[in-house]
Amino acid sequence: MKIKLIAIGKTDNLHLQQLIDEYSKRLGFYISFEIQIIQDLKNTKSLSEIQQKEKEGNLILKQIDPSDDVILLDENGKSYTSIDFSDFLQKKMNSGIKNLIFIIGGPYGFSPEMYQRANGKIALSSMTFSHQMVRLFFIEQLYRGFTILKNEPYHHR
Repeated sequence: MKIKLIAIGKTDNLHLQQLIDEYSKRLGFYISFEIQIIQDLKNTKSLSEIQQKEKEGNLILKQIDPSDDVILLDENGKSYTSIDFSDFLQKKMNSGIKNLIFIIGGPYGFSPEMYQRANGKIALSSMTFSHQMVRLFFIEQLYRGFTILKNEPYHHR
C-alpha cells in the first residue's frame, strides 16, 4: 500500500517544513509515502467561499484515481486515539487497497463533490489548527501509528 497526503498550498514556515520533511523521511522506513501539494488558487478575492471550495475540489479530484481510498481530514470526521489510528492503518493495509489518500482541504474546507468522493473522514482534534500545522501533526501521527504497529518505543503506552 502507498500513502499520499494531498494538501492545498505550500508550507511557508521553514521550521514547520523541516519537521514535515523529517517525519516524511522517517515514514519511508515503514511505507511508501508522498506529499502532493496543489498550488494555491490565484485571484481568490473575486471568488465566493463556495466557488473556491469547488475550484480546489476539482484540482484535487484530478489527482485521484477511482480505485484510491480517499480520507478527508475534516473537523466533523471520526476521532481516533493514536492506538486506534494505528489499528485503522493496519485494517487499510490488510484490505488490499493500493493507494490510501489523505486530503487536507483549503481554508474553507471541502466542496460537496469532495465529500461525495471520500471513503471516510478523520478529525485530528476538536480544535482548529492552521492548514500548515495540520500537515505536521498528521504526518507525525502516521509515523506514530507505524511505530505502534511495529511495537517500537516511540509511543509510550
